[in-house]
Amino acid sequence: QVQLVESGGGLVQAGGSLRLSCAASGRIFGVNNMGWFRQAPGKQRELVAFITGSGDSTKYADSVKGRFTISRENTKNTVFLQMNSLKPEDTAVYYCKLWNVVRGFWGQGTQVTVSS
Repeated sequence: QVQLVESGGGLVQAGGSLRLSCAASGRIFGVNNMGWFRQAPGKQRELVAFITGSGDSTKYADSVKGRFTISRENTKNTVFLQMNSLKPEDTAVYYCKLWNVVRGFWGQGTQVTVSS
């Protein structure tokens, strides 16, 4: 099994910044993509950003482009999400995910709340 533990969520004012971290441990094999998803109350879970196993390719949701940056440290199986210029609409539970073509694993989620 693989365990993912997120940290770094919290309450911040609009315009502020937060940095989320996600550490993966357990039976991790091969090259895995890692990414961040979020789910706001009453809405479906959506992709925020992901980074490929090699770290040379990233993808962002249009709503966060230019404000969020995803990065990873492969030696520690850790992925980060730097969130700047936060908006109230960024409020959600943020989930980390690790996946490859065979399987995927989710973290438990961390709450991000942006006040106006």
